[in-house]
Amino acid sequence: MIPPERYASLGELLQDALVQFKTETAVIEWSRKKKVLELSYRDLGFRAARLARRFEAAGVGAGDRVAIILQNQPDYLVALAALFLRGAVAVPLDYKLTGPEQETLLGHAKPKVLVTEYASWRDLGGVQRGEPAVPLTLVLHLPPTAELPGHAERYEDALGADDAPGLETPAPRLVPRRRSDPATIVYSSGTSGAPKGCVLTHDNYLEQYRTLTKVHPLAVGDRYFSILPTNHAIDFMCGFVGALGCGATVVHQKSLRPEFIRHVMQKGGITIMTVVPLILEAFERTLRERLEERGPTAEHAVEALARLNGALTRDVPRRWLSKRLLKPLHDQLGPDLRLLICGGAFVDRDRAAFFYDLGIPVVIGYGLTEACTVLTVNDLKPFRPDSVGRVLEGVELEVRSAGPDGVGEVWVKSRTVFAGYLDDPEQTAEVLRDGWLRTGDLGRLDPSGHLHLVGRSKNMIVTAGGKNIYPEDVEVAFEGLACEELAVTAKGFVWPAAARLGTETLLLVVRPEADADPDALLAEIRMRSRRLPEHKRIADVLFTDVEFPRTASMKVKRGPLAEALRGAHEAAGSVALERPTPEVPAAREAATAP
Repeated sequence: MIPPERYASLGELLQDALVQFKTETAVIEWSRKKKVLELSYRDLGFRAARLARRFEAAGVGAGDRVAIILQNQPDYLVALAALFLRGAVAVPLDYKLTGPEQETLLGHAKPKVLVTEYASWRDLGGVQRGEPAVPLTLVLHLPPTAELPGHAERYEDALGADDAPGLETPAPRLVPRRRSDPATIVYSSGTSGAPKGCVLTHDNYLEQYRTLTKVHPLAVGDRYFSILPTNHAIDFMCGFVGALGCGATVVHQKSLRPEFIRHVMQKGGITIMTVVPLILEAFERTLRERLEERGPTAEHAVEALARLNGALTRDVPRRWLSKRLLKPLHDQLGPDLRLLICGGAFVDRDRAAFFYDLGIPVVIGYGLTEACTVLTVNDLKPFRPDSVGRVLEGVELEVRSAGPDGVGEVWVKSRTVFAGYLDDPEQTAEVLRDGWLRTGDLGRLDPSGHLHLVGRSKNMIVTAGGKNIYPEDVEVAFEGLACEELAVTAKGFVWPAAARLGTETLLLVVRPEADADPDALLAEIRMRSRRLPEHKRIADVLFTDVEFPRTASMKVKRGPLAEALRGAHEAAGSVALERPTPEVPAAREAATAP
């Protein structure tokens, strides 16, 4: 890896990486089961240089903003490298947002250039008309018959053909930046209310790169499978800054259908990837289904070998041993896979332990956009599935206003903490105080320094008896149900009238699998609920076909979900599971969920 200490900006770091690793493979793109593109660091550098020259011609210089609305693909990395060479500020937007939502963010960020693809361009009616004003838009994958307005052009024309004259010409002059200068403006996943653009500096990223790779480094020969959106903080760090700074290879797949993801994992030499808990759950389900197909004898044999492997590797992973003991399962998930990084939401400890016992460690971490990427991470010395790890080097973490159970709000101070929200000093002042970031997350520290999270302060449900209930904590009890997704909320949060009638209690919202038996599902929910402490038990169950709105990191957007349920169901449509006793008063959502 290239040590970041001597660099003042991401542009400087990338410029050296593109030269130092020039003969290594930088990025590979798959389409279904076929490899369609492979670029060396030298190839990537030439493309970035040509695009940087187009940015320069468009007047992009130090501090100017370049927005990107793309699905994961090699040109995403080209565009990022090019804009950092020009000293510009990246504005990576979520391609899954609607056109109007994206235009709101573009109007707020005011970029000089937008790089997008035709699928997204079609939804940007305002941008096509020049509202909001973006001086230059570069559009990828434009159909031959499609026309563009005067302020837009084909990305491929701006980039030039690979055999175009001038390919070997020197890269444009690197525009220097200071560590304190903005590097990106990253918008939080929620889209309601005023836009919140997190301003992250070059120092934020270079410090995060230093501390994260110190614990879990990448190296030449590693292949990082980039399946989370690159606008997401952890993929931006691992699938761009970290990978290129270490000489690793980034792998993209055009189709995110499970069978094609599995194919690349098995055939693409993938060594490391970042996932969210829903993807980890899908991996576990696939492995268990394969075991069931082989019959009870094989299942018991694998379970015994997994227990043995877990016992022999409890202090530290021993990949060579795990692969010998459990080779068929390693081959099924990916023969070269050595590490899964999981974050973005609560990770079930039993699921993390399942993978570790198979010899595929799941690194659980905790962070937020306002702190660049991660603040704590499990270093696997030893493996701890019950926590989100220890704080990284240089991070100060305090649990403030803790109750008798040690749970309080997490505050952090670090060089990775953002500079503030773009053009919003009031919201910045709410979360930044004397260099400390108020995360809004609730947790506790154990004697060994591991952080345990219990939920978001905005999601917390407070009973009339003073009990604090964290939905994420209760949801863990229903892992593995025959459902597509589930969430715990307060019934009165979905239907306020129900709360006024004195019936506000915990509501479990379930979107069942297509072939699930509702009666059997209800019986399973009732059984699991009764295992919980009385104040955490589910009172009502709502079966719905409403798809849960989620953020880019797959967290449930609880506010929009409540609105969608309110529009699709009446309060009387839920099934009463338990009735509250006088000792278990009605629950009420503490604040409007994000």
